[in-house]
Amino acid sequence: MKGRKKIVIPLPSYGFDPSEVAIPWQLLSKQNYTIVFATPDGKKAAGDSRMLNGKGLGLFKPVLKARKDAVQAYQAMEKSNEFCNPLKYDILIGKDFDAILLPGGHDKGVKEYLESKILQKLIVHFFLEEKPVAAICHGVVLAARSINPETKNSVIYNYKTTALLKSQELLAYRLTKLWLKDYYLTYPEKTVAEEVASVLSTSSNFLKGPKPIFRDDTNHLSRGFTVRDKNYLSARWPGDVYSFTFELMQMLENPSNKIQEN
Repeated sequence: MKGRKKIVIPLPSYGFDPSEVAIPWQLLSKQNYTIVFATPDGKKAAGDSRMLNGKGLGLFKPVLKARKDAVQAYQAMEKSNEFCNPLKYDILIGKDFDAILLPGGHDKGVKEYLESKILQKLIVHFFLEEKPVAAICHGVVLAARSINPETKNSVIYNYKTTALLKSQELLAYRLTKLWLKDYYLTYPEKTVAEEVASVLSTSSNFLKGPKPIFRDDTNHLSRGFTVRDKNYLSARWPGDVYSFTFELMQMLENPSNKIQEN
């Protein structure tokens, strides 16, 4: 039953994207899914403060910071029992969950999450068991780094996927680099899209979707873009997060092997 399905959302101690965590938490909670958060040390996490308050974004604050609905959802989430009492990465057991949701975030603090061998091993379990794996933005990097020990390839090697586009990442960086330096480049040596594409069996498996301009919401789901391939769902940025979350609900209730772009 829907109310008994449990979704784990691993987070870094600091720096995750507020929209990509709070909106799914809000929508999934309203539908009575059980949400379990996890952090490296089992202590309460914190989202990227700059995305919440817009400090340092200058004239681009209205475009780059989290939207009002996401900020409000974050404020409610950070008071919730599940967010205040996360599990520790190393006690997570795949069989205890029906799905895993991998959010993004570009602050350097997300590196401990993106580079976690514990989480990568957990993600491999979800793929081998064909349980839903939903990754958005930088979260796709974590999936890409999860290596199937039998094939020695990424778990998404033969999957269709999307992720934060190179054009999106570099635009945010170029708009703010004079004062924020490489804040928008988690890994200055390689963009998200470049790393993700490098682990795929063919470059055609990376789907860019329509040009991202406006963020989606419950009344404008067509603005969002997601790629669903069997048990795996991916999206590009906070502007896809509503479509992403509703598609995850569909996956949980109606499993399918169909490749689908929305």
